[in-house]
Amino acid sequence: MIDTLELTPIPPAYDAFRAEVRAFLNDALQDMPPERRARSWMGFDPDFSRKLAQRGWLGLTLPKEYGGAGKGAYARFVLSEELLAAGAPVSAHWIADRQSGPLILKYGTDAQKSFYLPRISQAEAFFCIGMSEPNSGSDLASIRTRAVRTEKGWTLNGSKIWTTNAQHSHYMIALMRTSGEPADRYKGLSQLIVDLSLPGVTVRPINDMAGDAHFSEVFFENVACPADALIGTEGDGWAQVNAELAFERSGPERLYSSMVLLETWLKYCRRHRLGGAHTTAALGKMVSWLAVLRLMSISLAGKLDRGESPAIEATIVKDIGTEIEQAIPRLIGDVLGAEPAAPTDIALMRALSYLEQLAPSFSLRGGTREILRGIIARGLGLR
Repeated sequence: MIDTLELTPIPPAYDAFRAEVRAFLNDALQDMPPERRARSWMGFDPDFSRKLAQRGWLGLTLPKEYGGAGKGAYARFVLSEELLAAGAPVSAHWIADRQSGPLILKYGTDAQKSFYLPRISQAEAFFCIGMSEPNSGSDLASIRTRAVRTEKGWTLNGSKIWTTNAQHSHYMIALMRTSGEPADRYKGLSQLIVDLSLPGVTVRPINDMAGDAHFSEVFFENVACPADALIGTEGDGWAQVNAELAFERSGPERLYSSMVLLETWLKYCRRHRLGGAHTTAALGKMVSWLAVLRLMSISLAGKLDRGESPAIEATIVKDIGTEIEQAIPRLIGDVLGAEPAAPTDIALMRALSYLEQLAPSFSLRGGTREILRGIIARGLGLR
């Protein structure tokens, strides 16, 4: 069942940190045009990730003994919010920092923690997520990719799809079937850390309408993994995945994918003194929606800061957040279309064009809307 989501503000102690991050980003991104910043957390730039690592801003929530900063979820929320609002190119380290590191910290062996967590904190190890599979739709429990135990470790065969940044990543945390059959559903599933440089691993990027290749197919053909590739307990993969998804769905990136476009449009409106009825109505709708969702997202950070796992609550915020993320390009496009005599801004139109093409994927990543609403219904006891 869903617990009460207590609305809590970010403690004032983090104001100085926010100001520090904002000053850094103003300097680092000053020459980056809006159409590039509009890629938000999908922008890939390992050098930028290393600059954050040099400032101690990766692995904020990881313990200091593993190379992290030993800070809480509020610190990471503030950093994430500023990075996303500015459109910083953070996707190189994003998955590792957001969920792979915390997952390894929670379920990994001491050897896994000592090896992977310092590398994540230094932007030396980039991770992708191996969950979805071809021909399974959004039915994650029906996966067929199999890991068979051998004398030396594991042999992997199968494939994954919709794998963000697999072509750039060093490792994948993959959900595999280690026993039973697909009909067994949640039983017999385990997670393994797969080195993507191993023989037998093939990565094929998928080009989207915007000309980018964020997603990939990944194929495993008799891939030999060592015994210590298993993370957590064999057969507990389903519970571990759900804990991991709470990290994925709880962050502000589920609200802010269109924020650079919104900022660019507001600057355009101020510059040309545009504030008619269409503009006011669209802005009011976006701001009111974002304000509520931001408060809910901060409350999720509060739960994580207290060591809780708000899986269902995060699913609700992700589902509703996807709606506003997809609505922002549409609303701004409608306003611009209703004012054909207004001056043209090339940078704004490029950012809008990019987001209009990318926005359909917002309701795919992190779980489709239909699957999320099924999870919410179960959390409410409705099914």
